[in-house]
Amino acid sequence: MEIEKLLLEPESKTLEFKKDLSSLDPIIKTIVAFANTAGGILVIGYSQAEGIVGLEDIFHEEEKVANVIADSIRPSISPEIEIVSVVGKNLLLIHVAHWKGPFYLKKLGTPQGIYMRLGSTSRPADATLIAEMQRQTLYRYFDEQPLVDLSLDSLDKERAQAYFAKVGKKLEDAQLLSLGICVLQANRLVPSIGGLILFGKNSVREQFLPCAKVCCARFQGKDKTYIIDRLDVQGTILDAIDEVPKFIRRNTRLAAEIRTIQRQDVEEYPSVALREALINAFAHCDYSIPGSSIQISIFEDRLEIQNPGMLPLGFTLENLKEGTSRIRNRVIARVFNALHFMEEWGSGYRRILAACHAGGYKEPLWQELGTFLRVTFYPHNKTVLQETSITMRQQDILSIFTLGIPLPFREIVEKIPFALSERALRYELTQLKAQGLLSSQGKGRATMWVRTR
Repeated sequence: MEIEKLLLEPESKTLEFKKDLSSLDPIIKTIVAFANTAGGILVIGYSQAEGIVGLEDIFHEEEKVANVIADSIRPSISPEIEIVSVVGKNLLLIHVAHWKGPFYLKKLGTPQGIYMRLGSTSRPADATLIAEMQRQTLYRYFDEQPLVDLSLDSLDKERAQAYFAKVGKKLEDAQLLSLGICVLQANRLVPSIGGLILFGKNSVREQFLPCAKVCCARFQGKDKTYIIDRLDVQGTILDAIDEVPKFIRRNTRLAAEIRTIQRQDVEEYPSVALREALINAFAHCDYSIPGSSIQISIFEDRLEIQNPGMLPLGFTLENLKEGTSRIRNRVIARVFNALHFMEEWGSGYRRILAACHAGGYKEPLWQELGTFLRVTFYPHNKTVLQETSITMRQQDILSIFTLGIPLPFREIVEKIPFALSERALRYELTQLKAQGLLSSQGKGRATMWVRTR
């Protein structure tokens, strides 16, 4: 990248600016964090507040930073140090590659001296991130680890076989081993973490892997103040592949588009792209992070799919968009591939983009937010602009009414064929009224609701 363009970029996971070498500790922490995370470029002699400051004795400064890197970081690291000149002022560019560490500050030792890059900051690595670095060094995957306290009875083998039968395959003990669903441990087969995530019986999975779950919520407005509807999937991530789209359908709108004599419904969000993003989230989630879950959040103006886990070490959003594949969960990826959920490595981003373009949707936004990855989808313009676009749940509520016949709120509650809080129901009735589909008479609990068309 040309230096002029680089200086226009904001600080990020792979870029940081320092005004000078007056404080060396932050510089060393940044270099360690870059090396441990995904590499990066450290520019010295530039400040976002002051612009190009430059370094006076550039060769002395180059030697100074090279010596402190050699003396302060373990294991030894040799980044490329480059001198560049911009508008007559000299800068140092330190190009740090990602290496398998962990690297740490010599004076602090391990684990205190291990730093990671989270967003645009360098922070001490927690136990979860250090464990991931160690697994990567040994070419091991979290979901391949055996659960030695469990037996194969912890897996719902009938359900597993049913999934494989759908694609014309049999699931024998040999496939359980080759896919990594189970592991041979001390002459007996035990489930792997990935096997339990995919096919574990609910009671066992909730005990040993309580974070391997999917939580969905539909919020009122544009923030998380009020929940209209929610679903915590009671099952494995394979169950969620079926259940989450149903939740999304009942909480999002359809618009009608007339083409010649045919009507075609336009979904608020592209279902094909959402399914692909959901599968990616399940495959790339960091299930080792305690106290977190995969979350699907629907707002008035967007839909978010968020999974625990920053991008795999040595991997960036640019790599993702280029189609580079980096597997975090090998067992889950193998099974998804065998079940035809993931057919081509590294193509998920391209398929999501293609589905959005084909349907006339805005490109989704991908963000790495600390130890979480989020993809945000935006509604189709037709569902935003068309006055009569309503959700499936609103359609179900309308079906309770007979045109022109008033119903009291309590009777509406009793007739609804699904669970819905009173707050959420009042919100939906108000939305239908705003679209001219319902009218109301009276106040408070005495209010009568009437379908108008």
